[in-house]
Amino acid sequence: MIRRIITIDNEKCTGCGLCAEACHEGAIAIVNGKAKLLRDDFCDGLGDCLPECPERAISFIDREALPYDEEAVRIHIKETRTANDSDSIKDGGRLKNWPVQIKLAPVSSPVYEDCSLLIAADCTAYAYASFHDRYIAGRTVLIACPKLDGIDYSEKLSAIFEENNIRDIVLTRMAVPCCGGLEIAVRKAINMSGKNIPLTVDIISANGSIIK
Repeated sequence: MIRRIITIDNEKCTGCGLCAEACHEGAIAIVNGKAKLLRDDFCDGLGDCLPECPERAISFIDREALPYDEEAVRIHIKETRTANDSDSIKDGGRLKNWPVQIKLAPVSSPVYEDCSLLIAADCTAYAYASFHDRYIAGRTVLIACPKLDGIDYSEKLSAIFEENNIRDIVLTRMAVPCCGGLEIAVRKAINMSGKNIPLTVDIISANGSIIK
């Protein structure tokens, strides 16, 4: 049947995950760093995901598609929640590397090879409730507090960027002035490394919302 359904522009998509969070049917997932429509019959065509996409990578098209299957969606959501609960019990979280403090982390390591690197200000993991699932899952992690550590991270980070093949960087910082120092250090380190590494910055407020 011909019906209205979403389409995702992979060129525009940054894999932020806001569309997946907004989709009540679980029709969208982040696969290999990009948003993907899992199945046509999971999409109800109402477009709750559209206004959440900051890159305007999602739009409607009319095309041949399976009809929306409410029962299949109900089963899918139930199975997904069960799997997530099981994973949390089994592995306790999403962290895959250690140590994570920038000042303790090695300059060269296999964990950096072709990775998506998360650089997080310490407080962001406590302020944002779904931090593990949204930011840590699938990424190598480095954390720091620019105010308490009192050091310039740019030299250590630039060495890490130079020595390893890092695919992209996601930086999470709080919406406070002192966290700006971490963003400045990351941007400076990218320039010092001489590499063109894509950087995404998410600023998180004290109440747990993301400020773009």
